[in-house]
Amino acid sequence: MSKTSSQSKNKYNAKAYDRITVCVPKGEKAQIQEHAQKREESLSGFIKRAIKHEMERDNQEDNK
Repeated sequence: MSKTSSQSKNKYNAKAYDRITVCVPKGEKAQIQEHAQKREESLSGFIKRAIKHEMERDNQEDNK
């Protein structure tokens, strides 16, 4: 990949996405990645799905 292509992608990503950094204990990242791979998901995709699921569940509890 050329430097210009990488710069273009980085520029687009900076405009289109917010970044969140998550810190986990050593070794836990590998466990999470393995879990995501078993479901044929990326690490990022799995984390986003897990967050969405929990938010939906919390909202359902709030509406009881």
